[in-house]
Amino acid sequence: MKKEPLVLNEIKETTYICKCGKSKNMPYCDGTHKTLSGDINPFVLKPTSETVYICQCGKSKNLPYCDGSHKNL
Repeated sequence: MKKEPLVLNEIKETTYICKCGKSKNMPYCDGTHKTLSGDINPFVLKPTSETVYICQCGKSKNLPYCDGSHKNL
């Protein structure tokens, strides 16, 4: 996993962030969760003009958003 967050300066369309950890297009969902057992669905990000910081270390307490936890790794 990467230490620094993914910075999205603007989200122009609904974006799906992988929650299962198996996507080949991380951090974006590629639908792989549909082949796994359990009820796993991606995080859904709605369009916004605000900058969004997406956690890539996996330690955030506010997933999928970065809370700065990577600074303690």
